[in-house]
Amino acid sequence: MKTLNNLKPGESGVVDRITADGALKRHFLDMGITKGVPVTMERIAPFGDPVAVRLRGYSLSLRREEAKKIVLVSGV
Repeated sequence: MKTLNNLKPGESGVVDRITADGALKRHFLDMGITKGVPVTMERIAPFGDPVAVRLRGYSLSLRREEAKKIVLVSGV
């Protein structure tokens, strides 16, 4: 299972599903992280957390633990 957390800077993927529940899932949806959205890993902070991703024309910072809950389509 490939997650957003597995991407390296410059790599892209397409959101397949979100494994988070409750408020965190709602937060992801509010930020525009929905099924079928292309995402690109922009950069990773020096100590590995947080990460910056680009989607829907804007940059978004996520913690690694949050990025692990965003599953990407396999083979993309």
